[in-house]
Amino acid sequence: MTLLIVGLILFLGAHSTRVFADDWRGQMIDRLGEKPWKGLISVLSLIGFVLIVIGYGAARTEPVVLWTPPVWTRHLAIPLTLVGFILLVAAYVPRNGIKAKIGHPMVASVKIWALAHLLANGTLADLLLFGSFLVWAVLDFARSRRRDRAEGHRYPAGSLPRTLLTVLIGVVAWAVFAMFLHTRWIGVSPLPMPASAQAPAASAPAATEAVEMTDTADAPR
Repeated sequence: MTLLIVGLILFLGAHSTRVFADDWRGQMIDRLGEKPWKGLISVLSLIGFVLIVIGYGAARTEPVVLWTPPVWTRHLAIPLTLVGFILLVAAYVPRNGIKAKIGHPMVASVKIWALAHLLANGTLADLLLFGSFLVWAVLDFARSRRRDRAEGHRYPAGSLPRTLLTVLIGVVAWAVFAMFLHTRWIGVSPLPMPASAQAPAASAPAATEAVEMTDTADAPR
């Protein structure tokens, strides 16, 4: 759990300087130079990310269950993550209406992603990981929008074709990740399994054969 906490501090801290400590960030850039500063932030982010992956993976082997989420929260997480993927794509497709409206779709994407996973999971590691990202994203988004208003910053108006393209790419990316990559990388399918896909109960002869095979495999050699 310690690795997870240290990783979160490094990763989220590295991504918080512009929003929460902009004056100090400016002083460090003046002292170190822009490229060395960006390099330092990148290194800290990478180290933090690696520690998060290792720490969360280790915590999952011995989970500390805080609560058992109801089934409906897992179903709710599906459309929430879909919206999160669309927002993530909106951060990169130029002149789409979503970015023009929201301003910071990537941070909004992190906020929805963290909320969806926090609702659907109930271990201490989940609370630390997704709760930390949720708090960070909420504060970051609020301060970023406040800074935009103070500076009078306006985002370019989006066009309908680019907005539709953003949604299409987001839906396809979400489908690929949900159906294939999430299970491969995380080890758990985020999609509910239909009753027809569940394995039928073994018949008596098949069960007896399985027991006999197990006994043979466990026999001393």
